[in-house]
Amino acid sequence: MPELPEVETIKNELAPHLIGHTITAITLFDDKIVRQPPVEEFGSRLIGQKIAGMERRGKYLIFGLTSGESLIIHLKMTGSLWLKPPEKFTRAIIHLDDGTNVYFRDPRKFGVMWLVADKKSVGDRLGPEPLEAGFTARVLAKALAKRTAPIKALLCDQGLVAGIGNMYADEALFLAKIHPLRAGGSLSAEEVKRLHHAIKQVLKKAIGDKGASTDTYFRPGGEIGTAHFHFRVAHRRGESCPVCGRPLQRLAIRNRGSYFCPRCQQ
Repeated sequence: MPELPEVETIKNELAPHLIGHTITAITLFDDKIVRQPPVEEFGSRLIGQKIAGMERRGKYLIFGLTSGESLIIHLKMTGSLWLKPPEKFTRAIIHLDDGTNVYFRDPRKFGVMWLVADKKSVGDRLGPEPLEAGFTARVLAKALAKRTAPIKALLCDQGLVAGIGNMYADEALFLAKIHPLRAGGSLSAEEVKRLHHAIKQVLKKAIGDKGASTDTYFRPGGEIGTAHFHFRVAHRRGESCPVCGRPLQRLAIRNRGSYFCPRCQQ
């Protein structure tokens, strides 16, 4: 699933092509992609609106429209937004007044769109943004206090911190030297500080690398991101730990594959 760095990259690379332009038509190849409002109303309300701005909230892409409404897209497991026609798996096309088309590619058909009057109505239970100033080590410590769930599961909980998923949780825990099965409430103050720093470091580096193309993620131009080339543990089971040389291991935590070093993350 595209995580914070992938969605941030998509936003950054789409914005120069979309902001200030008017939506002239929308082509839907699968009506199920529209979550709200009904499909007929979705199209009639969207056409004619100008895209005034773009932002990201967690893993959601938010297109601010001149009417005050917002078009919100969640890419789910395999979605991506292209500026050129993909070879296959196109589920929707947004047409703009200058001839630009945005293609919603989604092989597994889980991605969804909303057109809402209040953008806070979608994703209203999201936790803080991990790259904003308000996300401090103290905020993280308070969120983890007395929690008995594994720290890996907690980092993937969008209500605790917005935007982190499997890959970057694994990378942050490795950098902070914390085992993914540790109970969240068991972390010391020093460990929380290390984890807080690691989260920010890992996410900033991945944004700089334009996200990770481990499976179905593509940037709007069809290019891949390169963050996965620099992963230390994520998706590297059986490879040598870059620090100690021990084979990296994988275990399932809450039905999510988790990669770690058994020596560095005891």
